[in-house]
Amino acid sequence: MSTAEPTRTTALSFRTATDADVVALVALVESAYRGEASRGGWTTEADYLDGRRTDERGVREIIATPDSTLLVVERDGALVACCHLQHRGDHAYFGMFAVRPELQGAGLGKEIMAEAERRVREQWGATEMHMTVVNVREELIAYYERRGYRRTGRLSPFPYGDERFGIPRRDDLAFELLVKQL
Repeated sequence: MSTAEPTRTTALSFRTATDADVVALVALVESAYRGEASRGGWTTEADYLDGRRTDERGVREIIATPDSTLLVVERDGALVACCHLQHRGDHAYFGMFAVRPELQGAGLGKEIMAEAERRVREQWGATEMHMTVVNVREELIAYYERRGYRRTGRLSPFPYGDERFGIPRRDDLAFELLVKQL
């Protein structure tokens, strides 16, 4: 994806992340998914996973990956959300989606997903968007289904023992593939 001028959709602006954003992006992702701060929103994984969701090294790797962008979402100059988009042949992958917990439930997610889908269609010619979601996250999966994603039933194992993905609090975790036709 290009690093052209940021685009503006209503009150949100979108741009490609740079190394200067790494610390703030790690803090955002951690606040949306792990620990007590994440309980301020509805996307928390704190009941399923302890430990970290990401770190500076992981975010830098995403920024440096070819055919990949980490989209920074700002409102009035403040970081409010992010998502990772990666071109994978005829489809794109959508991940590391995080919205500040206190802003969740206000419609930002829907707007950000629409912009992400528009970008991968226009810039990569992607015909599908793929994502993986922890299988026990029924409320989150239902949210994505309302946005047009369908469950595939295809599961991949959770990487137990690899703390880069967190420290599981239960033994029945897996990732389910969700797909949307663009």
